[in-house]
Amino acid sequence: MKFYQTFWAISASAAILAACTQPASNEGDQLADTTPEAPAERQIVEIDPNNDPRVWLEEVEGEQAIEWVEGQNERTFARLQGDERYQGLYDQALAIAQSEDRIPYGSYSGGYIWNFWQDAEHTHGLWRRTSLESYLTDAPEWDVVLDLDALSEAEDRNWVWRGSNCLAPAYERCILTLSDGGSDAAVRREFSITDRAFVDGGFETPEAKGGVSWIDENTLMVGLATSPEDSTSSGYPSVAYRWERGTDLADATEVVRGDQDDVGLFAFRAEDHDGTVYMMASEANTFYDTSWWYLPADADPVQLPLPSKSSIQDLYQGELVFTIEENWTPVEGGETFPQGALLSFNMAEFAATGELPDVRTVFVPGPRQSLGGMGSTASAFLVAIDENVVGGLEAFHFADGQWSSETVPVPANMTISLRGTDYHHDVAFMNAEGFLTPDSYFMVDAAELTVEEIKSIPARFDAEGLVVEQLEAASSDGTMVPYFVVRREDTVMDGTTPTLLYAYGGFQVSIRPSYSGSRGQLWLENGGAYVVANIRGGGEFGPAWHQAGLKMDRQRIYDDLIAVAEDLSTRGITSPRHLGVYGGSNGGLLTGVMYTQRPDLWNAVVSAVPLLDMLRYHTLLAGASWMGEYGNPEDPDEGGFLRSISPYHNVDANGDYPEIYLYTSTKDDRVHPGHARKMAHLLEELGHDYLYYENMAGGHAAAANLEERARSEALLYTFLMQKLMDDTDPLDAE
Repeated sequence: MKFYQTFWAISASAAILAACTQPASNEGDQLADTTPEAPAERQIVEIDPNNDPRVWLEEVEGEQAIEWVEGQNERTFARLQGDERYQGLYDQALAIAQSEDRIPYGSYSGGYIWNFWQDAEHTHGLWRRTSLESYLTDAPEWDVVLDLDALSEAEDRNWVWRGSNCLAPAYERCILTLSDGGSDAAVRREFSITDRAFVDGGFETPEAKGGVSWIDENTLMVGLATSPEDSTSSGYPSVAYRWERGTDLADATEVVRGDQDDVGLFAFRAEDHDGTVYMMASEANTFYDTSWWYLPADADPVQLPLPSKSSIQDLYQGELVFTIEENWTPVEGGETFPQGALLSFNMAEFAATGELPDVRTVFVPGPRQSLGGMGSTASAFLVAIDENVVGGLEAFHFADGQWSSETVPVPANMTISLRGTDYHHDVAFMNAEGFLTPDSYFMVDAAELTVEEIKSIPARFDAEGLVVEQLEAASSDGTMVPYFVVRREDTVMDGTTPTLLYAYGGFQVSIRPSYSGSRGQLWLENGGAYVVANIRGGGEFGPAWHQAGLKMDRQRIYDDLIAVAEDLSTRGITSPRHLGVYGGSNGGLLTGVMYTQRPDLWNAVVSAVPLLDMLRYHTLLAGASWMGEYGNPEDPDEGGFLRSISPYHNVDANGDYPEIYLYTSTKDDRVHPGHARKMAHLLEELGHDYLYYENMAGGHAAAANLEERARSEALLYTFLMQKLMDDTDPLDAE
């Protein structure tokens, strides 16, 4: 036997053994004075990734696969939609989704507020605009620019809006991105605001992943994964082309080419306050390592002298502003800039010389801080900064070669999200929300450094008697992991509170307090508690918090969530009988690992649009792009670790598992639906309890319109009520 095969087998067995020998927590409703039965001999189902018997389920539109999916949906609908509570939950969720008093979030450009809106009558949506003056009133007068429902009907396509890219400063010609059914692959079509129509003979691309950027009114920079030659192994573009109006896309001029082993190459336009335009490109060598390129109009591409772990943010007053995710010493023997810092240098000077100018420090976050949204206005560079997962806003100014800052007053103890900055003016927008505080929308004056509340939503649920607390749990290595609990103030700490634990733990994504009307009405008002765990892998405390759980260190992420679950039971907030865990995408992998590693902690597991087969994930759709996060299954060491945590490869035929609810989307072309399909099929064969639902549209969001979103939420909360609230488990009646 080869070393890596031995390592895989040993690692898998060790992980399973470790899961089985974790000490039990003191749950409030555990049975006392009983002698546990001797565990059945473990029988892990061996699955060869090169000869997977369920590979037919990876055929997304395969006849046999779709027939199986339809049968699973019928089975799931029969139980969940057959529950007398389902229709009421659906009606509540739909009413919230379609409510007319939602905030019409918008961006301000070209003298107008632009907004995309969906409601009961416009399921595909309306792209519309209004003046700033009208927007600030309680009843703005909207001018509909494009009716996506009418377009979908006329063209017999299930168009899903993916955004607009309008050429500054006139904002009259736009490239609209439309997806058929919600997939990431989309078409781009040139649209005239004046004519309210697509431009006859204008720019139009075939359906593909990628994007386009304006160079000028007659030229685009285009990167599309339309052929193997122009695509990476992850399915994203590998080449950027200059495309002149009136010519065929096939005749476009190649500008910069990456490697097919890259994640992807993406060109973009950066414009400074004086109107200077720089065309640039990011060549994502891995998910976290990037080569940045400046693309002069009349010369070869020039690589920017940035560290590989860096992210360009914007231009402000001639300064290229960027973050670094690793320590960086740009000049040998010179200053070392710390991981997480926000830095800048003069872009015009670099463009003229090709040499790195003086690097300046904009801001260095503290150990419990992280950077959020940021962007340029005419008078300030605005940055949202979280402190211990609580939001703030800072305004930075640049003058005489120095950066300075002032704090912008914002509501306390809220999640702050910056929206819609534009260097042409000083109007920006900011959203503030909390678990129990409905969203409020503020207009920010970047010149005066003031904020004014202009819109808000009414309370969607009764928050009286509810409290939010931030607690900590000690992970297996001693790291303190913060988590939020939303519960009734009079909760009896006897372990009987139905509790939903949510986490993500990956890709430097921060999970912050948020207001959800459907969560409030469908779960909290019915007596449930809600928990968010800020585990490692996320970005809540900067790059180091994320990088602590990369690749073969990923078990730390899982240990963090296990620690939170055990702490909830130790405190008496809940117990395994009443505890469920929920996550989507990377979070679906997280909950899949919770299912196989610690099935004793939960009575319900929800794995949404998940990764679950970690030995074939890199061969499916965009999977290869995530090897910087998870590791390479074909590497002996990384592959051995991935086998040890892969949910699909760690199911015990004799195991005692909670019921798991798996849901995904046929149209998800980011995380392959085959992950959820194969896991469900395996559980079906082994006789383990599960439910499976696959929406036939909706992309990675698993919902293409408001009705589908409401159905998804109603199914979810019906399942959770059955498992965590009801005295009798529905499985007992089967």
